[in-house]
Amino acid sequence: MKLMTKKLEKRFNQVGCQNGKDEDTIVIAHFFNPYGAGDWYATEKVNDICFGYVSILGGDNDEWRYFLITELEENKIERDLYWVEKPLKEVDKYHK
Repeated sequence: MKLMTKKLEKRFNQVGCQNGKDEDTIVIAHFFNPYGAGDWYATEKVNDICFGYVSILGGDNDEWRYFLITELEENKIERDLYWVEKPLKEVDKYHK
């Protein structure tokens, strides 16, 4: 399954670089591992490279980092089809 749609690509292009790791940064897309731990909250995207907040095991393991859409696809990660854009401060995993 392709994780990116034309509509989502367009939205990432509209928002562009959000310059930072701030709790007010808008999370445009959410990806998750349907078989276990792992959430990727994408705030920026250029070509195949995304930047965002990644929560794999929770706690001190969560971090801001770059990740590849192709790697997510290869590992059967899914896109949250019901995701509604929101600031990171409203994302539950960010507070845990």
